[in-house]
Amino acid sequence: MTSAGESTGSRERTAEAVNAALSDRGLLYREQLRAPLSYWFIGLLFGLSLAIIMLVISPWWSLAALVAGTALSGAAVLAYGRPVIEIRADGTLAAGSAVLPASALGGADALDPERSRALRTYEADPRAFLLLRSYIPTAVRVEVADPTDPTPYLYLSSRRPKQLAAAVNALQR
Repeated sequence: MTSAGESTGSRERTAEAVNAALSDRGLLYREQLRAPLSYWFIGLLFGLSLAIIMLVISPWWSLAALVAGTALSGAAVLAYGRPVIEIRADGTLAAGSAVLPASALGGADALDPERSRALRTYEADPRAFLLLRSYIPTAVRVEVADPTDPTPYLYLSSRRPKQLAAAVNALQR
């Protein structure tokens, strides 16, 4: 059994190892917005429901529907969890399809679950860029400082909003 001090020390060593690996790849921050395990389970249930529907025709059709339905839903879950948020060493923020240089970015604020919900619903600006994943309750709001860009801010779902906001705020502008 480990003590709280040993656990904290191992987390710090893990964070240091992650930071070293990121800097080796020319990244200051990286986060992939992977889908949770429950989405994979729902995909399996989708394949199973297709198999039950096709069981009326024959067991072979049922097996084919199970395999095809599970594979298709697995591909959909994989694609939905593919977006990446990166801050590259050259000062570029890449979030999904948006790529902005540090000179176009303003300040970043880490949002708690309540503030995140407000910003993606009734306080949302329709011109904003949203990299939104409903299974991630926290987010970061990054102001866009470029006067020629009509996008007022980026809303980025993040499991580590404080780290992402700190990394954005640390960029040289």
